[in-house]
Amino acid sequence: MDVLERIKQQVETYPVIVYMKGTPQLPQCGFSSRTAEALKSLGIEFAYVNVLADPEIFQNLPRFADWPTFPQVYVDGELIGGCDITLEMHASGDLQKIAKAAVEKASAEKAAS
Repeated sequence: MDVLERIKQQVETYPVIVYMKGTPQLPQCGFSSRTAEALKSLGIEFAYVNVLADPEIFQNLPRFADWPTFPQVYVDGELIGGCDITLEMHASGDLQKIAKAAVEKASAEKAAS
């Protein structure tokens, strides 16, 4: 499977996914750490990809959504942004709203199938 197809599949499979340096438990940069903490504070499940452990994704993810930096947060298949945007959305309450809606939508779709 082509790496861009793999990224597309991941983004479409998980209601909330973050591409980050490291893991939520052991982030490898400050931006990834702050982003993961914001997502963890929502109390929802989210997926992650450690871009340092997958050089193919590390090299190609910036092309996928034309976003040059990490982390990258996707909700309901759409890029919402990196660390700064995620933290702004977290502070305003918007992140919780869209993430919760995405998780509920995925859960309903899974139940219907």
